[in-house]
Amino acid sequence: MPAIGWLFGASDSIILSWQAIEGIETLTSSAPRLQSAKPATLEEIRAVAESLAQALEDDKAEDILFIDLEGKSSLADFMIIASGRSGRHVAALADHISQDVKNLTGRPASVEGMPNADWVLIDTGDVIIHLFRPEVREFYNLEKIWASQTPSTSPSVN
Repeated sequence: MPAIGWLFGASDSIILSWQAIEGIETLTSSAPRLQSAKPATLEEIRAVAESLAQALEDDKAEDILFIDLEGKSSLADFMIIASGRSGRHVAALADHISQDVKNLTGRPASVEGMPNADWVLIDTGDVIIHLFRPEVREFYNLEKIWASQTPSTSPSVN
């Protein structure tokens, strides 16, 4: 029989509880998991990717590269590579794009690299966005790896 360590009722429908079962501690929640619809078609995914690329341009990102990976990689259907002028600019771009992803898809994006903001990776599942400080982008040169195989530009970002 599990020993309940504590209960917290944030509302009538959400209960958080901590349990110790034979030395294993778990945190459980009765909150429902959000089920959001994933864009079903490549056209919808492309529209999201182009909207994100346009948002980067609106936020003054530099050297935006839009790469079509559909059928060429299992990582994602599209990749966007862009630069910010400084770590602070890269962090601001990442914050704005993360919010845009949630607004466009109904799902939060996975974000890596925010503490330093030298290179921030935002993964939506269908679109991968790399945001760099210019010198870090030059060092890693992802364009050479990806763009040489699959050159493409977004019609909305040029």
